[in-house]
Amino acid sequence: MKILLHNAILFDGVSLFGKETDVAIDGGLIEAIGEADLRGGFDVIHDLSGKILCPGFIDLHCHLRDPGQEWREDLFSGSAAGAAGGFTTLVCMPNTDPPLDSPALVSYVLEKSERSPGSRILPAGCVSRGRKGKVLAEMGKMAKAGAVIFTDDGSPVSDTGLLRLALQYSSWLGVRLMEHPEEKSLTAYAQVNEGICSTLSGLKGWPSSAEASDISRGVSLCRDTGVPIHFTHVSAEDSLRVLREAKASKLPVTFDVTPHHLCLSEENVIEGGYDSVFKVNPPLRSRRDRDALWEAVAEGIVDAIATDHAPWHLDEKDLPFQEASFGIASLECAVAAVLTEWEDRGRPCSLERLLGLFTSGPASILPGEWGGAGAGRIEVGLTADLTVLDPELERIVNVEEWKSKARLTPWNGRRLRGWPVMTMVGGRTVHPVEDIDRGLS
Repeated sequence: MKILLHNAILFDGVSLFGKETDVAIDGGLIEAIGEADLRGGFDVIHDLSGKILCPGFIDLHCHLRDPGQEWREDLFSGSAAGAAGGFTTLVCMPNTDPPLDSPALVSYVLEKSERSPGSRILPAGCVSRGRKGKVLAEMGKMAKAGAVIFTDDGSPVSDTGLLRLALQYSSWLGVRLMEHPEEKSLTAYAQVNEGICSTLSGLKGWPSSAEASDISRGVSLCRDTGVPIHFTHVSAEDSLRVLREAKASKLPVTFDVTPHHLCLSEENVIEGGYDSVFKVNPPLRSRRDRDALWEAVAEGIVDAIATDHAPWHLDEKDLPFQEASFGIASLECAVAAVLTEWEDRGRPCSLERLLGLFTSGPASILPGEWGGAGAGRIEVGLTADLTVLDPELERIVNVEEWKSKARLTPWNGRRLRGWPVMTMVGGRTVHPVEDIDRGLS
């Protein structure tokens, strides 16, 4: 099928072009970029006047709960939710039941992804067997089966010797290791950020040093081995000091931040009456920490924005704060939430830099066909993974319309501006679904 995306403002993964242009797609590939003849035999023409055409958004970190916890989310519902949020590719975390620690389970995710209705799903494999932090998992076999990241996310790899060994293996395999930065001895029974939130509530505080100290350990191992390491959901100013120094030393260190840590703070927890929708790991930090994250984005040291989408059943989340599970669901509104906060802050960085954190930034961290030169870009000959963004569209978040099984999020009922309005995976329109129903993809 030949498709023309007409009159789009093009963001190619690096630069935003002010002049409207056309992108032609044929056989799932980008065939041409530039002014097109509308009589050129196109099966479908989409007029994208006033909208931004981007490389498909990539989420390096989301929880899809499949296998074993499908009442919270499954690969099909997560795929549909991702597409509705503008994501063409989702990397699902391995803290499932059983954990994704074998090539058979990696293959299970990939095979089910092929039948999923929306975003492409790529599996992350465990670093340790069973995510227990004791014995190295079958990293080589999982990489061969298609694992794109190794992580014990939900927990750090607390055994430093095991983490060092895993880093060395990941270098040989060409698949990056993602560390969940947390020193568990500092966070046992913690509920909220250590500071005004813990003081006012009496709940145990979660110090930022728990994150920064584990990042320091990982940076030290990176310096020792020369092997790339990625830190996920970085939330605190103290952590940024360590990461800034590592990057200044040209170490192969990368990190992501989340929409909720960019948009919310411990003040939301307090003002929200300690509603469990604000409970997350790591916790929502101080306003100063949140400002520091935006300064890091503007500075250009942040590599990606990742949702850490964490869906829970109402029975597990709609509880008193101290009893509720950690995690925020956000796949379908993450991009709009970040763009709204960016606008409200007076656009502290360029739109190009911000969009790069959803596209070429995360792509650069993935291996093989998913990463490297050209990944997260719009270029002739590349796969047509594309997201159309309407920067002027305002919409109220309504979880009852979500594709995700999650029904609790801090953004429910909030008016956000700047929404993905079309998502294409391999030239196939996966959002909005009405296009699919009309046979437009």
